[in-house]
Amino acid sequence: MKTEWFSTWFDSPYYHILYKSRDVKEAQLLIDNLTDLLNFSPEHRLMDLACGKGRHAIYLNQKGLDVVGLDLSQQSIEHAQQFQNDRLHFYVHDMREIFEERSFDFILNLFTSFGYLETEQENIKSFQSAARSLKKGGVFVMDFFNTSLVIRDLVAFQEKEIEGINFRINKKIEDGFILKDIEFTANDHHYHFQEKVKAISLESFTQYFQAAGLSLKYLFGNYALAPFSEESSPRMIFVLEK
Repeated sequence: MKTEWFSTWFDSPYYHILYKSRDVKEAQLLIDNLTDLLNFSPEHRLMDLACGKGRHAIYLNQKGLDVVGLDLSQQSIEHAQQFQNDRLHFYVHDMREIFEERSFDFILNLFTSFGYLETEQENIKSFQSAARSLKKGGVFVMDFFNTSLVIRDLVAFQEKEIEGINFRINKKIEDGFILKDIEFTANDHHYHFQEKVKAISLESFTQYFQAAGLSLKYLFGNYALAPFSEESSPRMIFVLEK
């Protein structure tokens, strides 16, 4: 069986080095604004789907919510589990599979943690599995990059030096995917990883929502929850109701 790229790269220590500067304050701003919009409260149970090392889940738990974080990366989940308590739990889980049916008031999928799968059927199955985990009337929030803007402003090559490692990054569009080839040398070994994220259009997302029985309530364009503009917004933040 072919190994999926995200199952190896996300578990690599070099993935966490390359992306170590991700903005915690920006992540908290989004959570604060979603809390105000959706009225998160301690009686709510929330899933952070594809939670990574748990930065959103931990902050949500600090705000009093009962939170479950799920991710395919064993390494990320092991890191996150050190922060567990009786209202914060982390599990290794594949988003294509149902976790718990009709158990959650909210599901969040943040920071472009979607689009890694090869087929439309797998994308639809992921939405359907998430929808089945929601209670009736529950809300699913998906945060994805603005595909149109990413394609328009794609930078073909860049270099980043982090912790003494020179990361060389090439980007291109191929077969409907945005490909990012990452090469570097560390500990006298040459590495090459490729990130592959589907360039999902707004229209395709709409089809996924319909297939999962989810209706669009809001579409925002950034973490301040400003209205979405296809020409200028950095993000597509969908708020969906079951």
